[in-house]
Amino acid sequence: MLRVVTAMKARKNLGELLEEVFYKQNSFVIKRGQKPMAVVLPLAEYEAYRRQREEDFRVFDEIREQSGSYGVAEVEKDVQSAVEAVRKREC
Repeated sequence: MLRVVTAMKARKNLGELLEEVFYKQNSFVIKRGQKPMAVVLPLAEYEAYRRQREEDFRVFDEIREQSGSYGVAEVEKDVQSAVEAVRKREC
């Protein structure tokens, strides 16, 4: 469950907040005023995020290597053509 707390409340109740994260697997967005500043989440969730991010970037790097000398304009043109083809099939 994702909960929102103020920075002041998080500071005053840090021990309780950490226990909820650890034992109940709750996540918290910490806000200062109306601006979200940070997230506190269970370590396992963070580690899963990091693994997924590394895998995503590994895939992006493979795609980048395979694309060779394609320029941005050429890639955008190919993507636009693919999107149009999919939209035609959906109709």
